[in-house]
Formats: sequence, C-alpha cells, structure tokens
Amino acid sequence: MTVLGDQRSELTTPSDLPPLVVEARDLCKVYRRGAEEIRALDGVTLSIRAGEFVAVVGPSGAGKSTLLQLVGGMDVPSSGCLIVAGREMARLPDGELTRMRRECVGFVFQHFGLLPTLTVEENVALPALFGHRHARGRVQELLERVGLAHRRRHRPAQLSGGEMQRAAIARALINSPAVMLADEPTGNLDSATSAQILDLFRELNAGGQTVVVVTHNEDLAAAASHRILLCDGRVASDSSA
Repeated sequence: MTVLGDQRSELTTPSDLPPLVVEARDLCKVYRRGAEEIRALDGVTLSIRAGEFVAVVGPSGAGKSTLLQLVGGMDVPSSGCLIVAGREMARLPDGELTRMRRECVGFVFQHFGLLPTLTVEENVALPALFGHRHARGRVQELLERVGLAHRRRHRPAQLSGGEMQRAAIARALINSPAVMLADEPTGNLDSATSAQILDLFRELNAGGQTVVVVTHNEDLAAAASHRILLCDGRVASDSSA
C-alpha cells in the first residue's frame, strides 16, 4: 500500500471532519488518437468525504465517466494527484491496483453487468469469490437489503430492469467498499423504477455508505448532498447542500 507523503498532508482536512475518501488535485487525463490529443480531464481538483452522496453532472463529453474510471482504478491519470481510500493511484503496482479495485470500490453500471449464466446470488457473490472470501451470509444480508431475497436463485433474464440494477448494487456492496461508484445507474430504467433505485441509494447513504453517481437524471442529482459540475474536463462548480 502506498500513501502519498507531503502531498497528502496538503490535501487532508481537519481531524474533526469525516475523512476524505477521494482527493484529487490538478488531475489530468489525456488520450491520443493519432496526432490528435484529447484532454478528457484538465486540471480537476476536488475532494469527497466519507459518507457523502455525490452527483457528478455535466454535458456529454464533459469528462464524467473518465473521472469515475480514474477513481475506480480502471484507468490511471496522465498527471496530477489522485488518492482513493488512502492510496495514491498512480503509484500502485498492478497487483495492488487490482486489489484496491476489488476491496475498496464497488461499481454499478448503466447496463447492469450481470453474468447471464449465474443466479442472482452467484452474481452478487462473485467479487468476494475473486478475493477468496466466503460470503454466503453477506450475500443473504445484501439480497434482503435490496429486496431480492426471494429472487436469489433466478437468473438475470428472469428479472426486471429494476431488479437487475438492485442485484448489481448488492454485488457492488459485497466487499464493503469505501466508495460505491455508479455510472448512469438509472439510464436504462423507466421513471418509476428509477425512483426506486434513488430511494435505495438514499437508504444506503443514510446507513453510512459513500456514493458517487454520474447521472443525467435530475431527480437523482437533486438527492445528492454534494454536486460536482464538469464542463470540458474541468470543474465548473462544486457545491454541498
């Protein structure tokens, strides 16, 4: 585990406040397409405290999904400082980065990402199995929490869209992550089902789970206690309720 020294002390907040789960300063991500240089993120500075419900909003192409990918360890910054759950992402070797993704971050995607050949309980347990953990009790607890205990032996094709997303949320929580990241989690759902998923996020956050969502859903964004607006790869505004 690598922890940033002097840079971390500059970013850390007073001890009477909740700890920071995500700290970014002058974060840049540059992609190259032939001779073209695309600055998906361009000098982003922000912080997210433990227990916050954060909405990352902005127009298409603003850098929202890129930010989520960096925070989740699915990509690495081109420059700048990014610390997630006490680890400086750019300094982690591949093995540590993989373990960090598995143990510290939970992912929820627009298209659910459930394996069609596995049952609901098998899909939820999968990240724990990758970490060589026995998770039967935890799976049952989470399925009850998201209202799917009665569907535990069903496969994804037998579920509604809302049920698939609830299963995906349970899977994201299986390893008790420091932060749950959700990329357009209501993008494939109707308004009534989206409202149910919003209620679930609220409930999880009220229980202490740090939640970061990228969304175009105004109801979901309005429910967040912390709103970050990205535009052209930069933070246009950063406000807490």
